[in-house]
Amino acid sequence: MKLSVVGVVAFVSLSIMALENTALAGGAPPPRLPPPDTQQPQATPQSTPQATAIPVAEQEEFVMPSGNIGCIFTPAGGTATYQPEDGGPELSCDIIAPRYVRATLGRSGVAMINREVRDPSCCSAAPVLEYGATWSGGPFSCISERTGLSCRRDDGHAFVLSRGRISAD
Repeated sequence: MKLSVVGVVAFVSLSIMALENTALAGGAPPPRLPPPDTQQPQATPQSTPQATAIPVAEQEEFVMPSGNIGCIFTPAGGTATYQPEDGGPELSCDIIAPRYVRATLGRSGVAMINREVRDPSCCSAAPVLEYGATWSGGPFSCISERTGLSCRRDDGHAFVLSRGRISAD
């Protein structure tokens, strides 16, 4: 009995080793490598056309000292992740209270007020546009006041966001 168990174990072990060697070799001879002192000719690199780097514009953000209003400026042409509908530039400002509202100025036309914001994302923590300070980017400029934020485009279209007044023209 002991002899038959030893024979079965030896048979199984040899079978497994044979399978492993076959699997490793895959039925193909091992690759031939040059001797370590022989140098192989270097492959000539193929020239491939290089991609031209396109500068990616960045959005600018600012928030009012109260933390209740925050804005995002997107330059003309948009960014790698966001392109305004009209190609930009675009200024979009959100106010949280008394009700979440978004005001947007695009490249042309009147400012738009959206009272049904589906992606509320206001407000970043910095940079802060201190009261009395002015921000400008592209054709837009904004004035931060204790009573709220007023922003306008060079052609005169504007919006105002405050706790007491939300308007656009």
